[in-house]
Amino acid sequence: MLAALTWGVLSEVIRPASWRRTVRGEFRRTLRQAVGGGLATTMVTAVLAGLAMVAEALYWLGLAGQQQLAGPILVTVLVREITPLLIGLILLGRSGTVAVQEVGALQLGGQTRALAAQGIDPFLVLVLPRAAALALASFTLGVLFALTALVIGFVSGSLLGSVQGSLWDFLDHVLAAMQVVDFAVFPAKMVLIGLLVALTACLTGMGARPGEDMASLLPRGFVRGLIAIMIASLILSLAA
Repeated sequence: MLAALTWGVLSEVIRPASWRRTVRGEFRRTLRQAVGGGLATTMVTAVLAGLAMVAEALYWLGLAGQQQLAGPILVTVLVREITPLLIGLILLGRSGTVAVQEVGALQLGGQTRALAAQGIDPFLVLVLPRAAALALASFTLGVLFALTALVIGFVSGSLLGSVQGSLWDFLDHVLAAMQVVDFAVFPAKMVLIGLLVALTACLTGMGARPGEDMASLLPRGFVRGLIAIMIASLILSLAA
């Protein structure tokens, strides 16, 4: 069912006829909630990652005289692995649970059946805008997270005296350490993780049975989203 929803989103998202006014409105609302609601958490987490990971790596590599390894290590650990995983968890906790509640309430209240009876496809109104919005939000927050963590790590490393040169030299060194595949895998990971968070949440909400309550839906949606995030990250890491 998850694969079918994924194919449905990919085939409908490029069709202008699918983006009617109600769908666009739901997309904008979900995007504001995902980016605006997760921005503060993303920034705080990025600051902590910059202090605990980037600054520490620069400090110890400086002591060992291996500053040239800073770029490859940060690209491998921070950009490829940590950023997609943490952003996926933030989206899952901040937006995925909201989607489970919203779609689950509509399903339990019979509104999804009412939409279908009126000739309105619930997939286009409920699933498509949330999937597109969370995919875009995941990529946006991922870029902000990685950039903020690198900047905070550089500033902390400069205060500790373990970094020489300017911020632009440091960022250029990190970019030079990225391979061609990284420029494809990182966006693919971020978009896919956001997409899977939305689809697992919508699938859980639309699968709500009569008499079921949110206390059982939310843990199920969270576990499904977590498994999807880890599997997607693992597959793309192995492919790279």
